[in-house]
Amino acid sequence: MPGNVVKKIDEGVTIRQVLVSVYDKRGLENFIPALARQLPGLTIYSTGGTYRAIEKILGSTAGEILVPVARYTGQPEMQGGLVKTLDFKIYLGLLSETYNPDHAQDLKRLRAVPIDMVVANLYPFRLAIQAPEATPEIARANIDIGGPCMIRAAAKNYLRVTPVTDPADYPRIVTELERNDGRIGLHTRFELAAKTFAATAEYDTNIARYLAGKSFSEVAGCYTSE
Repeated sequence: MPGNVVKKIDEGVTIRQVLVSVYDKRGLENFIPALARQLPGLTIYSTGGTYRAIEKILGSTAGEILVPVARYTGQPEMQGGLVKTLDFKIYLGLLSETYNPDHAQDLKRLRAVPIDMVVANLYPFRLAIQAPEATPEIARANIDIGGPCMIRAAAKNYLRVTPVTDPADYPRIVTELERNDGRIGLHTRFELAAKTFAATAEYDTNIARYLAGKSFSEVAGCYTSE
């Protein structure tokens, strides 16, 4: 049995540190400014194309709010963006528990921050394999690794973290922040956690079914080997 069994949490969590890394950028143009307006002292950590999109949305205020994940972690992105958020400092911020003194010490030791909200969605694997030109290699390239890990960690720690994986939920988040002085309640965090695990389960099932339906000759035909 895991050692950390939590009994004390906050019903409402004030959102201060938000990690945003999305493939589907719909709705960011309204969601990001709403977060900036409602959350004094907000810091947004982001990567790659999402960082550039948010930088454009925020304009002259981006420098006050927006931080590249690579600057925060001290680790540059892997070529091609294959590794961006898979870093101990990120997961420490996602999985740390509010009233755990050992976790607080770990955060202090690494100069890390507790991440309060993750806004993320995944590479479009299902759409990629439906394209006429789809090959096993195109399918492989569209398997998201960091995204599922990150949103699963956020969802596991719904005790403190709000996982947001669907742009359709942005208005709900904004409304709750408005009504609760910048806090997200446990009921919402729990519901979004359940939605997150359903999404990752479906995502993995799509990958497994696709690979199971391919012969080795189809896979091998994508490559030359020495």
